[in-house]
Amino acid sequence: MSLLNSRRFSRGVRGLALCGAVLLATACASNAPTADTRADPRAAAATGAPVKVKVFVAAMFEIGQNTGDRAGEFQHWYERYWKGAKPMAVPGALQPVYCNADGVCGAVLGMGKVNSSSSMQAILLNPQFDFSQAYYVISGVAGTPPSRGTIGEVSWATWLVDYDLGHRWAPEENKPGEPTFMPRKGYEEYRRFRLNPDLVGWAMKLSVDTPLKDSESARKYRLRYPDAAARRAPFVGTGTHMTGDTFFHGPGMSKQAQYIAKLYGADDYVITEMEAAAITLVIKRTHGTDRVMSLRGAVNFDQGNPKETTLQHLDPAPGETAGGFAETVENIALVGTRVVDHIVKNWPTWSAGVPKP
Repeated sequence: MSLLNSRRFSRGVRGLALCGAVLLATACASNAPTADTRADPRAAAATGAPVKVKVFVAAMFEIGQNTGDRAGEFQHWYERYWKGAKPMAVPGALQPVYCNADGVCGAVLGMGKVNSSSSMQAILLNPQFDFSQAYYVISGVAGTPPSRGTIGEVSWATWLVDYDLGHRWAPEENKPGEPTFMPRKGYEEYRRFRLNPDLVGWAMKLSVDTPLKDSESARKYRLRYPDAAARRAPFVGTGTHMTGDTFFHGPGMSKQAQYIAKLYGADDYVITEMEAAAITLVIKRTHGTDRVMSLRGAVNFDQGNPKETTLQHLDPAPGETAGGFAETVENIALVGTRVVDHIVKNWPTWSAGVPKP
């Protein structure tokens, strides 16, 4: 993910007898829940059964508390699904996992490839959870090239590409204008991932018309850029998400990211972030990638406007940063919850795999 100066975010009803037995502990409703009891961590704790995860939401950081203060990547998800839920500690993970009675779970994994992927692996392998049918939403803030996106937009990934795996050298050591990147052999199976097109199609179908938040500061900031895409109001789109531990900035680096996307046969590079490809590799090795979604909201451009240098863009003067952060993290959840809620509500249809559109 990309942040200037700080960060580049059941099936069955057991019946009324069970409902009555756990009424005090679970606030079981009179119309018995649709979730498998394994999806409720409180019931699972009592029986020793793992939590049946239907959807897992992964965020990378939270600014302060999970609720009640300035929101980072996790807070809006937490307030919708896990407010009051008991944290479930996982050895090896950065933060605890939270689950609700519908089988929606989530956690803050940490920023960067190693941090986030190690947390994801610890959670996936923990016996408290059953991920055998889970869907994943890898969620957070990001950057975007002004030729492709704008502040406040939300993007579903069609491809995830690793920005770092390869050879690089200094531009002055190359012929002028030629790329200074070459893929390294041996990384073919984990330098790019094409996400399930049917799942991406469903995500767009369910969320493309989501009303998105915007801010006056973001609207003013967009006008610094001549690109039509940069000047757009926030929208929901798709494209390649470029995963790199390097906070790359500037038109040259942006051009190189687009070059890598095309070199690997992916769609246009539209989002720069730091975790999704690494997290997806961990999921691939345990459960495959057919149920993986990557959802990012753009909070900055990957380069300055024509009137500022790259260094000025990286270290802006007070009041010169892009606005719209608060609105963007809310937009991510507004878009993502539409898909999560649909999957959970229609679990008998989704449990066996992604339905054909």
